[in-house]
Amino acid sequence: MPIQFDADPTVAQLASRTTEFVREVVIPAERECGGSVHDAPEALREALQKAARDAGVFAPHVPTRWGGHGLDLRGQAMVFEAAGYSLLGPLALNCAAPDEGNMHLLEKVATEDQKQRYLRPLAAGESRSCFAMTEPAPGAGADPRSLRTTATRVPGGWRIDGRKWFITGAEGAGFTIVMARTSGSPGDPGGATMFLVDAGNPGLRLVRTIETLDESLFAGHSEIAFEECVVGEEQVLGAVDHGFDGAQVRLGPARMTHCMRWLGAARRAQDVALERAGSRMAFGSALGDLGMVQQMLADSEIDIEASRALILRTAWELDTGSAAAQLTSVSKTFVAEAVNRVVDRAVQICGALGISAADAPLARLFREVRPFRIYDGPSETHRFAIARRAVRPYRQPRTGVVDG
Repeated sequence: MPIQFDADPTVAQLASRTTEFVREVVIPAERECGGSVHDAPEALREALQKAARDAGVFAPHVPTRWGGHGLDLRGQAMVFEAAGYSLLGPLALNCAAPDEGNMHLLEKVATEDQKQRYLRPLAAGESRSCFAMTEPAPGAGADPRSLRTTATRVPGGWRIDGRKWFITGAEGAGFTIVMARTSGSPGDPGGATMFLVDAGNPGLRLVRTIETLDESLFAGHSEIAFEECVVGEEQVLGAVDHGFDGAQVRLGPARMTHCMRWLGAARRAQDVALERAGSRMAFGSALGDLGMVQQMLADSEIDIEASRALILRTAWELDTGSAAAQLTSVSKTFVAEAVNRVVDRAVQICGALGISAADAPLARLFREVRPFRIYDGPSETHRFAIARRAVRPYRQPRTGVVDG
């Protein structure tokens, strides 16, 4: 089946409406709060999402059954990039992390009762969620097999004990999807299970809010503790001891939607740099006529186009049923680094304006995109996995004989 790069007219129209909505409604709101929503009031999120509903651009990724537009990943690529042009665009469209990934996971893995209880209000923007996987060292981080949070069977359900940190959106979330070990030991490749934990469970405690470089993910990042946190059997999400398998349903697409959103931020940075290069006079000519500036602008155009092509190729693989593990790693690594390069060049081209928080968005974009090289697996971890998969067909069976 050939890869289709041309957009469906309905998707193209939705992307166009999203672009207009972001420029007219979301960017002014971003300017007002400086892009910082770690401690923003729920009223801001609710107002932006109401405006998105009124504009007909709300929930592009959500299946029509739950009130969304039902776009596949290729369609999402175009619309999410348009939303990501503002740091608050994904929040307004209800397609920001971690909620967007959790919606996809619940749609694919949850029981019908769980969908009604958790997915329906999440898709409608009536609640928020978080995904609790990462743990303080020596617990699970880039290597999920290090999982140390445990879930032990008790009468009627499970008791969860452990600590998680860097959990995006935990403060004020209506529920948490938590990964806990139900068998085996840290280092084992299996034995994990996902659980749904409601806000207000007395065994779930917010330890602290973590100050971070980025500030645009609503409610920020928290450290949370599970202390004799008891949940019922009906709170198991997916199959017991197969939590890592279930999480893969979320991880591949979520890596790509991160790429889509951040590509929008890179494109905005490039637009700022192009406007500056065309209008700023220096050394007797416009900046855009100077060779070194031209090279930076051209390299950024290349990075943006290459990123978009990789995203579309990987989205096509996922849409057609492939796990696309290699391509998602390749895309995530390349796009994360390309986005950083584009924003960094834009700052350099704009000089003092580039580092001014008040006069241009580049300083906050620079702050926001740097963590992307760590989120969803650091570049080094993905490179390790990419190389391992690439060399696998060429490995020779071990004979115990050493050439000498």
